[in-house]
Amino acid sequence: MTKNYKKINTKTLVVSIVAVFCVEAVLIIGASTIPDNHMLLLGLARLIQSGALIAVVGTFERGPAAIGLEKHTLCRGLKKGFFWSAGFGIVALVAFGLLFMAGVDIRALVHTRLPAGPKDLLLFFLVGGIVAPMAEEIFFRGILYGFFRRWGILIAMVLSTGIFLLAHSAKGAVPVTQLAGGILFAAAYEVEGSLMVPIVIHILGNMGIFAVSLVI
Repeated sequence: MTKNYKKINTKTLVVSIVAVFCVEAVLIIGASTIPDNHMLLLGLARLIQSGALIAVVGTFERGPAAIGLEKHTLCRGLKKGFFWSAGFGIVALVAFGLLFMAGVDIRALVHTRLPAGPKDLLLFFLVGGIVAPMAEEIFFRGILYGFFRRWGILIAMVLSTGIFLLAHSAKGAVPVTQLAGGILFAAAYEVEGSLMVPIVIHILGNMGIFAVSLVI
């Protein structure tokens, strides 16, 4: 398989960033105007961003294949994503077990604040567990990693993961799960050449964290 996702050009990068920031600006305005529907607005914004980024890639590149979304590789990428997720899940369980025995508060590392009502909870899982990971992988791995890849795997991984962390940082703290995730997503994308692989890992990872947060 030729990994065309490594050849994202500058025009694609610039237009993609502008598109993302424009949607984010509208989201901020909408959230301040209609605060009670923030999660719904967030989901809509992420869907628009995903569509816009794919349209940008289709216009300035050779279609979705440029970010590893070739039609004939989607099913294979889906299967590979499950395998990667299973492997990472085992490693994560072992790591958390060791941290727990060392006296580290595991809950603080993975706990996510969840809404109380069933409808809000369902929407949270839908947006935070499926829609947002798809949009993030298209941008951070498909666009950013694909652009930075021209300077080598390590630089691409460090820069795309660093920007991913900045987008998820809160009160100056290092988001440990996002750090591990960003590295894993980039590595899976590099090895498999299909964006579906990190998308699946990201979705299952978020769903797992949310499910754990329900019971701890």
